[in-house]
Amino acid sequence: MSERDKAASSFVLTAEELHAISAHAQTRAFPRNAVVLNEGDRTDSLYIILEGRVKAFVSDTDGKEVVLSTQGAGEYFGEMVLDEGPRSASVMTLEPSRFLVVPKADFKDFLLKNPVFAVRVIEKLIHRVRALTENVKSLALMDVYGRVARLLLELAKERDGKLAITERLTQKDIASRVGASREMVSLILKDLTAGGYIRHEGHTIVIERAPPPRW
Repeated sequence: MSERDKAASSFVLTAEELHAISAHAQTRAFPRNAVVLNEGDRTDSLYIILEGRVKAFVSDTDGKEVVLSTQGAGEYFGEMVLDEGPRSASVMTLEPSRFLVVPKADFKDFLLKNPVFAVRVIEKLIHRVRALTENVKSLALMDVYGRVARLLLELAKERDGKLAITERLTQKDIASRVGASREMVSLILKDLTAGGYIRHEGHTIVIERAPPPRW
């Protein structure tokens, strides 16, 4: 397992933690492409993903969207509710999903009684700040090609000795994450494929060799 994968797995609730935190939780189900939380909402719950996948994103009044992250089963979102401020991003399901919705008071009580998990929540928030800092740096200092190459390497996981992105990732998805047009992303992916850096196996993108830092 790569260091990146180890870091991601450390933010997943264990079976024991899930059992302990769910005492007063309610289960809610959402279909694909349902908005679970809206940016700016004032809510008072933590959401634990039991099934499915979600994306966190921000958007403007014209509908332009930037994806901040994606999460799957065992992970959680909404921990920033602890500061009682409005939601900083929207969350939408990428596939049919089920959640445990934990009231803020129960979440706080769980943190007080489980200091090890509390430290992991702090580490997750630090990880998020670092990731957002890198994204700002990327948007400010990298061209579109550099941002696409960086994203592909970040999303890839080891599989049979090679890096591969197994989650379904459309050109529109990539464009929303790197702040570029779908047409530009399409051209870059075609160039990377022609250069032998990536290849497609159905919905999977296999990275044959690391793309160069500049094109």
